[in-house]
Amino acid sequence: MTSQFLWVIFPYICIAVFIVGHIFRYKSDQFGWTAKSSEFIEKKQLMIGSLLFHIGIFPVILGHVAGLGIPKEWTRAMGISDHMYHIGAVWGGGFFGVMTLAGMIILTSRRFTKKNVRKLSSRSDLIVNTFLLFIVFIGVYSSLITNTMTPGFDYRDTISVWFRSLLLFQPEAAYMASVPIAFKLHVVTGFLIFAMWPFTRLVHVWSVPLNYVGRSYILYRKHQPTKQSPR
Repeated sequence: MTSQFLWVIFPYICIAVFIVGHIFRYKSDQFGWTAKSSEFIEKKQLMIGSLLFHIGIFPVILGHVAGLGIPKEWTRAMGISDHMYHIGAVWGGGFFGVMTLAGMIILTSRRFTKKNVRKLSSRSDLIVNTFLLFIVFIGVYSSLITNTMTPGFDYRDTISVWFRSLLLFQPEAAYMASVPIAFKLHVVTGFLIFAMWPFTRLVHVWSVPLNYVGRSYILYRKHQPTKQSPR
């Protein structure tokens, strides 16, 4: 029963909350669809942490999409051997994972230890930062440590197949039975952050100012006061 809840019911609940929560948040709180900037309080750690996090997170996301969504047979057909894929996933993904983790450590430390930044932070900000830090940490640990210490385990034969079965609405919880605990924690907390997403500042991710690309330039003209003629 626990297995069915964790690997079938719980993921669908999180996905439903993610979708419905975003719709509700957008309709009820459009003006709060943003993140409070703390740059004017402390800039150096924010710049370093944010740069490391964002440089690392995009390759990490792409790696997750490829690893979970692309079957082994497809990569083999493209001439990529399982060993070659494994080396790229572990060490390439591990490199960008460590970079993301370093950024999250700096950003989380800044939010908790800088007095004025913490005052500006809501409770949900602190929870989200802590959760993201744990998710990234356990992901890096799973990739670099668990993969090395668990010979014979291949997440593409277990987690990936399970994940695709969820997307096809034919969930197979049995695929997760032999998955190491670190990977399971990474999966569960990953889905949990998706459920929390609509109710936190993470919604600002979707506020990409695409209209700025085609927007006309703003022209500033110096105002010359008109001289009044003497009477």
